[in-house]
Amino acid sequence: MASTYTVERTQHIDAPPEAVHERHVDLRRWESWSPWEDLDPDLRRTYGGAASGVGAWYEWDGNRRAGKGRMEIIGDDASTVRIDLQFLRPFRSHSNTVFELHPDGDGTHVTWSMVGPNTGMTRVMGLFLSMDEMIGPDIEKGLVRRKSEAEAAAAAG
Repeated sequence: MASTYTVERTQHIDAPPEAVHERHVDLRRWESWSPWEDLDPDLRRTYGGAASGVGAWYEWDGNRRAGKGRMEIIGDDASTVRIDLQFLRPFRSHSNTVFELHPDGDGTHVTWSMVGPNTGMTRVMGLFLSMDEMIGPDIEKGLVRRKSEAEAAAAAG
């Protein structure tokens, strides 16, 4: 088994890169499109640091499905948003999440990737399902939600 895992998905969004970017760097806006936000209707959220962009952070604490964790934006430019992602429960893991945004005609080509070490629990889980099989569908769900939200906002003007 490799020492790291990578999960990556792409989506075309019919909205300009600037509109897509602003919703990635404002963590308070993730609630409308993140694939994990609906895992616990009583999810407790805490925001801090910068209002958006580098230094903005978000912590969550929820039921067994949602778990507990923290993410912080550690890199932000017009085409790339980098996030340090830590899961604390139901198991500990640390990964890097990257959103790459590239103009694509009148829209934006978005690539969402997650890279982390294959250690401890991820190795055990990997015996049954790869990280790509476990996380990939969630990332796809998030990109579809992101597309719908961004395109609706762009259409509204």
